[in-house]
Amino acid sequence: MVTGPLPDDSVPVPSGPETSEPEGASVKPSNLNVPNALTVLRILGVPLFGWLLLTQGGDDVSMRIWAFVSFCLLMITDRIDGDIARAKGLVTNFGKLADPIADKALTGMAFVGLAIILSDIYPWFWTVTIVLLVREWGITVMRFVVRKYGVMPASQGGRIKTTLQSVAIGGYVLPLELWDTQFAHVLRWGIHITMAVAVAFTLVTAVQYVRDAIHLRRDQKALAGRA
Repeated sequence: MVTGPLPDDSVPVPSGPETSEPEGASVKPSNLNVPNALTVLRILGVPLFGWLLLTQGGDDVSMRIWAFVSFCLLMITDRIDGDIARAKGLVTNFGKLADPIADKALTGMAFVGLAIILSDIYPWFWTVTIVLLVREWGITVMRFVVRKYGVMPASQGGRIKTTLQSVAIGGYVLPLELWDTQFAHVLRWGIHITMAVAVAFTLVTAVQYVRDAIHLRRDQKALAGRA
């Protein structure tokens, strides 16, 4: 008969509350939250923004100004929803999927709409639009593809690119080409320069993201081969 203590691996594990996980530790946040609602609002606002921008072929000054206001408000929701989700622990799979889709839908609508109404004045605008949209959607798809190998965080250059694009879009949405003033003329040239810098950052960061994706995939495959 064994009278000494039981070996460590044979000590019964209590099943009481002492060893249970803290309540709510593994509970995932609901998809019904403020950040996701703001993301959905941004998606629903894209057609409204497009309608305001394209009314009367973009020649209605008041509608262009309202389009500018709506674009600014929708871009603000992009910043707010991410901040709230991270601060309150409300990051969800739905948000991870819907947020970049909302962003690309808004910028896509803006670039295509602007190309439609400004191509007669700026023949190069369709070329810029195609280059930017191919890059944006291409990198987004690539990120989803490489997610099984790891997460590709946004780079500092990518954040600068997004800011420059937003400023340029906002400037082009304003009916500067319809205002025959010296201030509008100077501001228009400033927007052109901002767009040129945005395109440069867009192309450079695209190369960086592709390089990072290749390295991430190669490194993860190497680790899996040694396991």
